[in-house]
Amino acid sequence: MSRIHIHRPHHLEFAAARKVAWKWAEQAEKEFDMECSYAEGQDGDEVYFKRSGASGVLRVDGSHFELEAKLGILLGAFKDRIEAEIVKNLDALLSDKPSRKLAKATAKKASGKKKKAA
Repeated sequence: MSRIHIHRPHHLEFAAARKVAWKWAEQAEKEFDMECSYAEGQDGDEVYFKRSGASGVLRVDGSHFELEAKLGILLGAFKDRIEAEIVKNLDALLSDKPSRKLAKATAKKASGKKKKAA
């Protein structure tokens, strides 16, 4: 059995970090066919995820994200690739730069408000 451990510090308010964890769970469900459950706590949250051949938890608190995953024999052969994809997705969510989708949605909302006001 292969294991993945990822630790990422952040400088977000806990509420913002919680939103990132929710987004990560949504991506994991959509892109990796994971079944996720979210447990909110006062000092930290946990996202439990599982699918055939993989399971784990993403923990988030006011200072960092920590992901621990176990991969079965078949998925273990792709450990490096899976880990790289998780790192890429988490780092993109933690990036200070807004995504293009978010920037477009924000611009569209702003232009819609201007038209209504006119």
